[in-house]
Amino acid sequence: MMQKGFVVLAAVIIIAGLCIYITLSGGEARLQENAAVGPTPTIPEPDRRLIPTINIALAKGWPSGQKPEAAPGLSVEGWAAGLNHPRWLYVLSNGDVLVAETNAPADRPEEGKGIKGFVFRMAQKRAGAGVSSPDRIVLLRDAGNGQVTKTTFLENLHSPFGMALVGNDFYVANTDAVVRFAYTEGATHIDTPGEKVADLPAGSINHHWTKNLIASKDGSKLYVTVGSNSNAAENGLDKEENRAAILEMDRESGKWRVFASGLRNPNGMGWEPETGVLWTVANERDELGSDLVPDYLTSVKDGAFYGWPFSYYGQHVDTRVPQNPDMVAKAIAPDYALGSHVAALGLTFSSGMLLPESFRNGAFVGEHGSWNRKPASGYKVVFIPFANGRPSGPPKDVLNGFLATNGDARGRPVGVAMAKDGAVLVADDVGNTIWRVTPSGQTIGQGGHN
Repeated sequence: MMQKGFVVLAAVIIIAGLCIYITLSGGEARLQENAAVGPTPTIPEPDRRLIPTINIALAKGWPSGQKPEAAPGLSVEGWAAGLNHPRWLYVLSNGDVLVAETNAPADRPEEGKGIKGFVFRMAQKRAGAGVSSPDRIVLLRDAGNGQVTKTTFLENLHSPFGMALVGNDFYVANTDAVVRFAYTEGATHIDTPGEKVADLPAGSINHHWTKNLIASKDGSKLYVTVGSNSNAAENGLDKEENRAAILEMDRESGKWRVFASGLRNPNGMGWEPETGVLWTVANERDELGSDLVPDYLTSVKDGAFYGWPFSYYGQHVDTRVPQNPDMVAKAIAPDYALGSHVAALGLTFSSGMLLPESFRNGAFVGEHGSWNRKPASGYKVVFIPFANGRPSGPPKDVLNGFLATNGDARGRPVGVAMAKDGAVLVADDVGNTIWRVTPSGQTIGQGGHN
């Protein structure tokens, strides 16, 4: 009994110490948040500290009757609630919406070891990411009269994330493999077993576990994101083979090659409508201070190297990793900075004529929110206007208010998608809700409910 008491006391002391550590660690930003936004962000000197900046919003969820704040000219309503850690969205051609209910896989024995790993795991729990992965995809369908039906579309997956439908083939990017299922239009559930198309880099660390995918316009290829196995190569460069990259995969054979590399943690992808060029959002490295490094939106060039881990935002050398001047010389800067530590995850290009004109040509980005910046950044959905296939102005807030005035996270936006009618859908993995954004004054109409 006495031994058990000592264990409990030790646990209390550790947790209390962690709370103090989180509260007191690191330094505040010296630059305004918008200094790290746009095509030419300010890149200051690193601010490295023994204790890195940790500023984690406590995940609380939305109080009853509350919702995000929509930009002028827009309105937001809860379209589907009561989900289980919804992370990613995919809209089928018939208008059905698929939601990946998912989280990090349990089978990562080498991830998060030691004191730093313990702190990281506790931080993940505080941020709402400590739940077990539901490992399923649910289907949401407009049932009319302001109602949405929810059915289990696929289950017993392995930390699923990206989805794509090509003809009658439905592809899922599990954390360790791309899997193909036979799909029939209008089906609300897939019963037949899937077929593995190709293994993906995973393993016992699998630090950045999310794997997204998108099909080429002709349907012959899949492009798959694979994040790094570390923050800044601290697990060794040998653990980073074929990671921090976007892979190009033959859809039929599953054979793949590295399409672009040096992307620390790419997630959302989209084809820019005017040029047909592939774009992605990526999360850059941490622990260089509140002002570094900007996460970004960029076009993805075949064979391009974007710097990780040797340099950031072009050829700014990261002295924490083994030096490689040849690779630094190859590094190209991304197209558009989104702000330091905003954790940009979701990306979709606007489509349709439903939204006001100022939101019809550009990219919507879901910013999950920072843990490594004081004050906090992200925790919102933004719109980047485009002209002639390129970003053409500062970002506009679309949804805000996910972070309460006391610093708690009421929600955290992840995946974004365009509904068939042109509304914007946003997955909120703390609020466990899919939000639907429409023009002001328009009723939710297409299957929504409060």
